[in-house]
Amino acid sequence: MKLTILGGGGFRVPLVYGALLTDRGEGRVTEVVLHDLDDSRLYAVARVLAEQAATVPDAPTVTATTDLDEALRGADFIFSAIRVGGLEGRANDERVALAEGVLGQETVGAGGIAYGLRTVPVAVDIARRVARLAPDAWVINFTNPAGLVTEAMSRHLGDRVIGICDSPVGLGRRIAKVLGANPREAFIDYVGLNHLGWVRGLRVAGRDELPRLLADPDLLGSFEEGKLFGTDWLQSLGAIPNEYLHYYYFNRETVRAYSEVERTRGAFLRDQQAQFYDEMKRPDASALTVWDRTRAEREATYMSENRETAGAGERDADDLSGGYEKVALALMRAIARDERTTLILNVRNQGALSVLDTDAVIEVPCLVDANGAHPVAVDPLPDHATGLVCAVKGVEREVLAAAESGSRTTAVKAFALHPLVDSVNVARRLVEGYSEVHPGLAYLK
Repeated sequence: MKLTILGGGGFRVPLVYGALLTDRGEGRVTEVVLHDLDDSRLYAVARVLAEQAATVPDAPTVTATTDLDEALRGADFIFSAIRVGGLEGRANDERVALAEGVLGQETVGAGGIAYGLRTVPVAVDIARRVARLAPDAWVINFTNPAGLVTEAMSRHLGDRVIGICDSPVGLGRRIAKVLGANPREAFIDYVGLNHLGWVRGLRVAGRDELPRLLADPDLLGSFEEGKLFGTDWLQSLGAIPNEYLHYYYFNRETVRAYSEVERTRGAFLRDQQAQFYDEMKRPDASALTVWDRTRAEREATYMSENRETAGAGERDADDLSGGYEKVALALMRAIARDERTTLILNVRNQGALSVLDTDAVIEVPCLVDANGAHPVAVDPLPDHATGLVCAVKGVEREVLAAAESGSRTTAVKAFALHPLVDSVNVARRLVEGYSEVHPGLAYLK
C-alpha cells in the first residue's frame, strides 16, 4: 500500500508516520512518498522519520521527491497537507487583517479567506493531476481551510476526496472523558462546517448523556470548552461548540488580544520552525529529539490568546497530543480493509443537512467502509447556527468562484459577506493589502 504525502517537508509529517508505525495489520501502508517543493525541508523530515523507524521492524519505506507527478503515480492514498505561501504567508494573513481591525486567523474570517484564495488554485491543480495519474487513489485532505479546499477538490474527484480535522475528535473525547464514558463507545452528534460545528449530543448505549453535562456547572466548567466559552453561555446554547467558534462568539475580545501580542501565532510558528529546520542542517543533531521539543512548545501555545481572553489557563496535558494522524489512519484502515467505523469527516452533504445543497462539503459523522465515507443524516440546526453555517458557506462559494474566474470583484465580495468583516470598504482594503504581500494572488484581476 503506497501513501503519498503532499507537503512532505511539513513539520507535522512525523505524526502521520508515527501512526503508521503502530499499524501491523494486513494491508497496511508499506511505502511512503514525501513530496515537497523544498529539498532542505524534505531532508529534515526524512531524518526525523528515519529515527522514528530505527527500532521498528518492517517500517514503511520512505522516499522523497520534488516531482509532483512522480509522487502521485501509483498511490493508493494521497495525504494533502500543503501550505501555499508557507508560514510567512500565514503571518502576513494575520498582519494585514489586524491592521484593519479584523481577525486574521488562518481558517476563520479574513485570514481564512486570504489563505483559501491562494490555496484553492493549487489544490484544484493537484486534484486534476490525481484524476489523471492516480484515478483510483483516495485523497485525504488536511490542507486548510479544510472544508473549503475539500469542496474545491471534490468538484474534480467527487467523493474520493475526504477532509479530516482533529478538532471534533478532540472535543468529543473531552466530553466523553468528563462524563466517564469511553470515547470509542460513544456516538457524537456533531454537525456544521469545518471549524464551525457543535456537539448536540453524546450517546452511550442509546442514551444521550449531554444533558447531564449541561445541567452540571462544575462538570461543564472542568474541561477546555467550558473554560473557554463559560458555563453560562454553553447552557444558553444547549450544545458544545467547536473551539474555533470562540472567534465568532468573542470576536471583539479575540481581535484585541491578537492585536496586543508581541508576535502573532503565524509569526511565532514561522520563527520556531525556521529554527527547527536550521538545527536539522547539523549532522550531529538528534532529529527526533529536536522535533519532539519543538512540537511540545507548539502544542502548548495553541490558541493561547483565546484562552488568555477567557481566563481558561493552560491546556490540559491530554489535549497536547493532536489527533489528526489517528483520524487519517482510521480512515485509511476502514477503506483499505473494509473495517467499518464512524468518523467525523468533511464530505459532500448528499442531503445529510437539509439546509445546504447536495455538493456542499459539511463536517458530520460518517459511516466509513471500503466504498468511502457516507454522511449520516442529522437533525436540523437551530436558527442561530443555521444562519452562521449558511453565511459562511456562502462566503466559501464566493472564494471558489473568485479562484475559478480570477475576479477581484468576487474576491472583495467574499470578504465583505463574511460575518467577521464589518465593512465593504474594509473588504476592498483587505484585497489590496493581501495582493501586495501574496504573489499567489496575482491572478486576481
